[in-house]
Amino acid sequence: MKRLAILGSTGSIGQSTLSIVEQFPERFAVASLAAGRNVDEAFRQAVRWRPRMVSLAAEDLAEELAARLRSAGLSGIEVVHGASGTVACSTLPEADFVVSAIVGVAGLEATHAAILAGKPVGLANKECMVAAGEILTRAARERNVPILPIDSEHNAVHQCLRVGERREVKTIWLTASGGPFRQLPLEQFANITPQQALKHPTWVMGRRITIDSATMLNKGLEVIEACRLFNVAPDQVRVIIHPQSTVHSLVEYVDGSILAQISVTDMRLPILYALAWPERPASKLTFDLGALRRLEFEPPDFERFPALRLAFEAAGKGGAHCIALNAADEVAVEAFLAGRIPFMGIPRTIEAVLASTPEAHPATIAEVLAADREARETARALLDPAQRAQAAVH
Repeated sequence: MKRLAILGSTGSIGQSTLSIVEQFPERFAVASLAAGRNVDEAFRQAVRWRPRMVSLAAEDLAEELAARLRSAGLSGIEVVHGASGTVACSTLPEADFVVSAIVGVAGLEATHAAILAGKPVGLANKECMVAAGEILTRAARERNVPILPIDSEHNAVHQCLRVGERREVKTIWLTASGGPFRQLPLEQFANITPQQALKHPTWVMGRRITIDSATMLNKGLEVIEACRLFNVAPDQVRVIIHPQSTVHSLVEYVDGSILAQISVTDMRLPILYALAWPERPASKLTFDLGALRRLEFEPPDFERFPALRLAFEAAGKGGAHCIALNAADEVAVEAFLAGRIPFMGIPRTIEAVLASTPEAHPATIAEVLAADREARETARALLDPAQRAQAAVH
């Protein structure tokens, strides 16, 4: 029996993970849940799974949940809160495996703490690896702790790499759907609305990741993540647009062989793979081979998707540039969704922040978080007309 700590339990990955636990009760159980701000869903999950610990984002939310659990006659569930609460969930002695699915860098400290505690991690949060991958992978290697990717692309690469030696790998190919604007004339990009950008052709995802898919910055973050997870150089990672989204990624070996991982577009499959690794339990997630009648592949257009170009450049520099790339994008995406900047303002903001970012390689999580805050402040200043005017005066 593998007991799970699920960070981000009320999000889509967290809920899909719980559906896997429900499907395989003989294999998995729930030790702890970090549930963010959704008290109602946290209460339902606590009643259903009876974890040893539940964490919420703030103290008042934790007090509300604790009161509701008492009223329901449930005892033995410790309710904690904040960043320290998430760390407590990820390092709970009873937990055998940690699913890191909190969006953004909010789950970084808890993910690092889990690795330091010697716990295997299923990583669905690419921002952690982008911002602090050098630190996380070094800690994992020192403790012989596996980091198992849950992102469909990196999970696919992980599966393909089981066939050969790492020294035999020539190129890792990450597939991308191309998002909703793959064929939109470039001159129309200035008029793209948030509503249009939120209509992904293949996947149902959160708002930020859906916008990132539309700009292809999401694929750029995955390039950086692949470099860290699989210890390869940026020039060994390529992106290829594959609108059908049936081939999740490919690995090309030095002898010319190319291995592809193909499966249904259902996140439960990579989650199950990570949870059960190195085993492969039987599941009902079957793939219709008829879907392979048409397979298209084409190179990405960097003029159409400049955010992807910026990500490759950041990958080459590493350290603070990767942190700034992610932080600036998050701020810019928020501004776009709020109607404050146009769609192409997202890559322009990222480029401006990267231009002002010094070359540095933070050595601790605290330094990573400080660099993240600085990049966000820079991005917000660029996007705030009042702050821009004040800076011009001085």
